[in-house]
This record gives sequence, structure tokens and C-alpha cells, in this order.
Amino acid sequence: MSELTDRINFLARKKKTVGLTDAEIDEQARLREEFRRLFRANFEKQVTDIKIVRPDGTEEKPQKKI
Repeated sequence: MSELTDRINFLARKKKTVGLTDAEIDEQARLREEFRRLFRANFEKQVTDIKIVRPDGTEEKPQKKI
């Protein structure tokens, strides 16, 4: 994911200084969408791994709310 963010940041800096070609604009949009997809998947994994530990020592998973 580091290479992905490095490329996104490079394109963002280039956009501010000299501008982007049409191909680079498309690439930037694809990379940002891929980053969001990976971020959401990682965040969902973190949330699903959460356990609530009660004072009596019992554990339970939080209920998923949509």
C-alpha cells in the first residue's frame, strides 16, 4: 500500500505544480478508488476483530449495524 500512496502523492504534487495529462488524471482516479477499497477492507477487518470483555470475564462481539 506504500507504493500506492507514494504514487497518489506524486500525482497530487504534480497536479499542483505542472498539471496532469488525461492519462494521469484517469490513473489518479483509479488509484484513489483502489486506496479507498483497501482502506475500507482493512477498517472492516479491524472492527470485526473487536471483542467486548465484560467485568465477569465473558467476551462478546459487537452486533453489526448497517
